[in-house]
Amino acid sequence: MDLKSFFLSLSKQDRAQFAARCGTTVGQLRNVAYGRTCGESLAINIERESVRAVTCEELRPDVDWGYLRRTEHAVPPSRQAA
Repeated sequence: MDLKSFFLSLSKQDRAQFAARCGTTVGQLRNVAYGRTCGESLAINIERESVRAVTCEELRPDVDWGYLRRTEHAVPPSRQAA
C-alpha cells in the first residue's frame, strides 16, 4: 500500500497519533504522501508504525534496502575464516 492510501484511510486523530509515533508531524507525512522524499529514518519509522503496510522500498526506492535486510546474519567474505 502506498503512504497516501494508508494516510487517507486514517481518521484525523489517528493521523496525529501515527505522526507522533513516527517522530514527525502530520504536515510532513502529508508532504511525503503527496510525493516529497523522506529521510531513511522516517521511512523506517513509517514502515514500523504502519506494521509494514507501507514499506521502506515504496517510500525510498533509491535506497538498497535489500542489502540492509539481508545483512542481519551475513558475514562479509573478507571476514570469513579460510
